[in-house]
Amino acid sequence: MDKKRYSDAHAPLKKPLRVALVHDGLNQFGGAERVLLALAEIFHDAPIYTLFYDKEIFGGFFSGREIKTSFLDNPVVRRYHRLFIPFMALAAASINLGDRYDLIITSSASFAKGVRYGHGKHLSYVHALLRYAWDADAHLKTYFPAAVVKLILPIAGYLKWWDRKTGQKPDLILTNSRHTQAKIKAHYGRDAGIIHPPLDESKFYLDASVAKGNYFLSFGRIINYKRHDIIIEAFEKLSLPLVIAGAGTDERIIRRLIKSPNIKMIGRVHDHELRALINGAQACIFPQIEEFGLVAAESIACGTPIIALNRGGFRDILQDGINGIGLEEQSAEAIIGAVQKLEKMRFDRREVAATAAKFSKSNFQRRMLEIVNSLEL
Repeated sequence: MDKKRYSDAHAPLKKPLRVALVHDGLNQFGGAERVLLALAEIFHDAPIYTLFYDKEIFGGFFSGREIKTSFLDNPVVRRYHRLFIPFMALAAASINLGDRYDLIITSSASFAKGVRYGHGKHLSYVHALLRYAWDADAHLKTYFPAAVVKLILPIAGYLKWWDRKTGQKPDLILTNSRHTQAKIKAHYGRDAGIIHPPLDESKFYLDASVAKGNYFLSFGRIINYKRHDIIIEAFEKLSLPLVIAGAGTDERIIRRLIKSPNIKMIGRVHDHELRALINGAQACIFPQIEEFGLVAAESIACGTPIIALNRGGFRDILQDGINGIGLEEQSAEAIIGAVQKLEKMRFDRREVAATAAKFSKSNFQRRMLEIVNSLEL
C-alpha cells in the first residue's frame, strides 16, 4: 500500500501523518455517512476501511478513494445486513491495520471500533452506542417478528460485553451530543468530547428566492424508529398537506398507512431538491429519538422551524419558540398540538437560520484538526 501522509496547506497539521478512516458499513446514507464524508475531505488521501460498501448508493461520493472491505462485503449482506449482526464483530476484527498508520479515526455507531491495529493512535467519533446491545429489545422489534427477536436476544449480552470492551480501545472519544456523551459515560465509563456533526452549509442554507408553501415536511430515512406512523396519523386528522421525502426499509409499510390525498411520499431526492423543499415548508417534523439529528440542523439552516421531540440529541438543536417547537411525547396528539401552536406564531427565517451556524461543516473540520493536532503522535 502507498503510505500517503496527510498535510493540508489551508489548515495544516503539526506534521504529516499516515491516516486511516474506518466506518461501520457503507450501505445507507444518513448523518453518520455525512460525518465520514467531512472527514474524508480533511484526510483526502486516507483509505477507508468498512465492513461492506454499496457503490450504487454512494454514486461518485467516494470515487478515486481507496476503500477496503471485510469478508462480509457481498450483495446479500449489504441489503439484509441486520441478519448478519452475529458475524459483524468477527468481520471488524478481521480488518487488521497493523502498524501502517499513525492515526486511526473510527466513525462508529456499531462495529468499527473493533478493527485491529498496532501502535497507531485511535480517535473514535461515536455516533451512537451499539443499539443491538444496549437497546436490543426495542430496536430489534422494529425489524423482526417477536419470535425472531426472542431467538436473537441472547446475543445481546455478548454484544454488550463486546461493545464495552471495544469502547476502551480508543485513545480519545468524540461524540455528537450531550445525549450520546451521557450514554458513553454510563456504559463505557469514558469521558467524551462533543463536536456536533457537520452541516454542509454549501447545500443547506436559507434561499430567499423560495417562497413558503402551505405544506409540512418530513424527510430522512424511512425506518421504523423515525415514527412516520404518528406523523401520518396527525396529518390525516389535521387535513393539512404533508410531504414525506426519503427512502428506507419501511417505505412500503408507511405508504400503506396513507389514506389522505393531502399526504405525499416522493422518495429519495437530491440535496438541491431537498433544500428547496425545506425552504418552502411551513415546518419540518421530527418526533423520533436521535443521538443528534442532523436533519433538524439542516432544516433550521434553511430558515425553516422544526417540530421535534424534546429528548435525545434534538435538545442540542431545538430552541423552543426561536427555531421551533418541542414535543413532550411521541404521539399524534402532541404533533397536532404543536402544528396548531406553530400556525399562531411567526418565525423569522433569518433568526431561525442563524441558530444553525455552530453546526457548520467548516466548524466541524476546524475543530477536528485542532483535536488531531493536540494528540501526541
